[in-house]
Amino acid sequence: MTQVRAALVTGGTSGIGRAIAQRLAQDGLKVAVLDLDRETARQTAAEDGLIFVPADLSRREDCRAAVDATVHALGGLDVLVNNAGFQHISPIKDFPEDTWDRMLHVMLTAPFLLSRYGWEYLARSGAGRIVNVASVHGQVASPFKSAYISAKHGLIGLTRTAALEGAEAGITVNAVCPAYVRTPLVDNQIADQARTRGISPEEVEARVLLEQAAIKRLLEPEDVAALVSYVVSPAAWGMTGSVIDLDLGWTAR
Repeated sequence: MTQVRAALVTGGTSGIGRAIAQRLAQDGLKVAVLDLDRETARQTAAEDGLIFVPADLSRREDCRAAVDATVHALGGLDVLVNNAGFQHISPIKDFPEDTWDRMLHVMLTAPFLLSRYGWEYLARSGAGRIVNVASVHGQVASPFKSAYISAKHGLIGLTRTAALEGAEAGITVNAVCPAYVRTPLVDNQIADQARTRGISPEEVEARVLLEQAAIKRLLEPEDVAALVSYVVSPAAWGMTGSVIDLDLGWTAR
């Protein structure tokens, strides 16, 4: 009998992470979702029929405990999706130092730690998969997002290094780089910018978020989930160290 694969998705109770977790469950994987220990997150995981792993990824000990809890609940670890993250927009001269530290830990150090702590289980799988959800901002820069962009650029470097180290153990490591995705976080950004600029939300989408994109349409979380579904599938066995753009043509210029 074929063993059912086990997956851990960070930031898995909202936005892109939730869509990925739902898609992997639909694909037949056992899925645990990691998020901050909030009642809404627990309820979302329960609604989706997924194991909830509470953790604060800015805490090193929580990263270790999260891997241990996932392996205990699911019986192993075959797929790790590092998706959790958040935004803070501010010029460098005003950027809060503690926010910088937290963002780098959540979006770069935590993926390293989760990969490190999960490595033995991913190797034991024989076909381990790590997917790092980066961003088009892992490839290009924009002003006022120094911590986010630094973390995402670093995540691509981590992806490539881990891919080289994991190959012999059968572990593939890839990054996906979406442009703006319609999530609650982005919807809030659109509303804030509409108020600040005195323009409509539709104009914010077209003139601000999608200014550099060839296709003038926001991605949906399910679009990213479909790509991740392929990257962790057996069909993608030969793909590793890849940085896969889902960026509406942003970086084609």
